[in-house]
Amino acid sequence: MSFKPVILWTDALVYFLVAAMIVFAWYVRRNEHLLAPWRRVSHSASGMASLTVLIFFVIIGLLDTVHLRPAVENNSSSAAETAYSVEVLSLFDVIATPLRTQVEKTYSAPFAVYLYARETVELPGGGQTREFPRLKYGGAHLEDPEAQLFADIIGKAIAGAGLGLFLWGLIVVMLSLVLARRSGESVPSVLSAIRHGATAVPWKTISVTLALILMLFGAALTLCGNYHILGTDKVGQDVFYQSLKSIRTGLVIGTLTTLMMLPFALLLGITAGYFRGWADDVIQYLYTTLSSIPGVLLIAAAVLMTQVYMETHPELFDTVAMRADLRLLFLCIILGVTSWTGLCRLLRGETLKLREMEYIQAAHAFGVSHWRILSRHILPNVMHIVLITTVMDFSGLVLAEAVLSYVGVGVDPSTISFGTMINAARLEMAREPMVWWALFAAFSFMFALVLSANLFADAVQNAFDPRVKTLSARTGALRRKIRKKGPVAKPAATGAEDSFSS
Repeated sequence: MSFKPVILWTDALVYFLVAAMIVFAWYVRRNEHLLAPWRRVSHSASGMASLTVLIFFVIIGLLDTVHLRPAVENNSSSAAETAYSVEVLSLFDVIATPLRTQVEKTYSAPFAVYLYARETVELPGGGQTREFPRLKYGGAHLEDPEAQLFADIIGKAIAGAGLGLFLWGLIVVMLSLVLARRSGESVPSVLSAIRHGATAVPWKTISVTLALILMLFGAALTLCGNYHILGTDKVGQDVFYQSLKSIRTGLVIGTLTTLMMLPFALLLGITAGYFRGWADDVIQYLYTTLSSIPGVLLIAAAVLMTQVYMETHPELFDTVAMRADLRLLFLCIILGVTSWTGLCRLLRGETLKLREMEYIQAAHAFGVSHWRILSRHILPNVMHIVLITTVMDFSGLVLAEAVLSYVGVGVDPSTISFGTMINAARLEMAREPMVWWALFAAFSFMFALVLSANLFADAVQNAFDPRVKTLSARTGALRRKIRKKGPVAKPAATGAEDSFSS
C-alpha cells in the first residue's frame, strides 16, 4: 500500500522545534560553560529517571506526528493518478493498526471477553434471553474463557515482560561497551560500577527505570493483540489506543505553546528592564491588563472565532484532520499569548538587576551599542530563568489542555486528548454499573507525564539556580577548611570524602 505524506501545521512546528533542539544541543556541547549545568542535571537520579520516562512519551509523540494518507483502490481504468483516502493516519496509527481497527460493539471492561452490558439474544430453539455477548476481538482465541482466561493473560504477560527484559539486557550491554570504550576500562568493571551505583551519571537508576518501562511495554504489546487491556469506550474503541494517542496532543500543547510564548516574553521583558522609562511603563500596562482578563474568556473567544472561520471556509480544509489541527494550533497560540506575562515579569526584574552590574556599566562607558549589550551580556545571563520557567510550565500546560477540553473550549472533539477522554468519562461515571476504566487510563497516563516533567524540571532548576550552586560551593569550601584544620584522616576515608564532596 502506498502513502502520501501530509504535513500539518503542528507537524511543521514540531519538526522545527526538534531541529532547534538538535542545534541547541550541538552548540551546548561546544561551550563548556553551557555544558557544565547540564552535567549537573545528568548527575541527578530523579532527573534522569524522569527523563527516561519522558523519552518514552516523546518517541510515541513523534511517531504520531508523521502523518500519511493511504492510497485507495480506484476502479476507474482511465484514471492516471492514484487516489488517496481522506482519512489522515499517522505512523503510530499504521504501527498500531490492530488497536485502531479492532472495534467492539460498545463498552467492555479491561481484559474482558464479554460485553459490559446485557443484550437480548435469540436462542437456537426459539425464544429470547438476556446475557453478556462475547466480544468480537477481545479473547476471541479462547474456546473456554472461564477456564483459560487467567492462565492465558498471565502467560502472555510473562512472555512479554521476558521479551522486554531481553531487550533491556541488550541495551545495557551496548551501553557498557560504549562506556568501557570511553573510559578505557573493561566491560565487567563498568558493569560492576553501574550495579553498585559508582558512576557519576546514575546509570543504575536509569537502567532500573528502563527495565520497568520495557517490561510493562513488552507485556502490554503481547496482550493488546488479543485483549483490550484498558477496555473499550461507548463506541467500542480501544481505550489503551486512545491513551497513547493523547500523548501527542499533550506534548504539542506543552511544547508549541512555549514556542509561541518565548518571543513575547523575551522581547518585552528584556526591553522593559533594560530601557526602563516610558517603554517599561507601556509594557507593564500591557501585561497587567492582559493578566486581569480571565484566560478562559480569551481562549473561548479565539476557539469560537476559529470555528466560525472553518465553517465559512470549508474549501480550505481537505480533511477532518486539517480542521482539528488548525483548532489545536490556535489553542497553542492563544495559550502562548495569555501565558507569557509571568515569564515577562521575571525577565524584567532580572534585567533591571543586570543592567546595574559593573560589566554592563563598563560596556556603556566604552560606547558599546545597546544591541550588542543585549545580545552578548543580558540575554545569555537570563537564559537560565527562561529554561527553568519553560520546563516547569510544561506540566501546567498539559493540565490546562485537559481542563479546557473538559469544559468544551479545548481541542476539536475529533482530536483524541486527555481532556476529551475525561470529558467523555464524565457521563460514563454516572452509569450503573459504572464505567471507570476510561477515566483511570487518562488519569494514569497524564499523571505519569506530568510527574516525570515536574521531576525533570526540579533537576533542571537545581542545576541552573545560581543560589544552589553558590550554596554547594560554600559547602565544599567549608568541608575543605574543616579537613585542613582537623586531624589527618585515613586514606580510605579521605578518598570517600573527596568523592562525596565532588
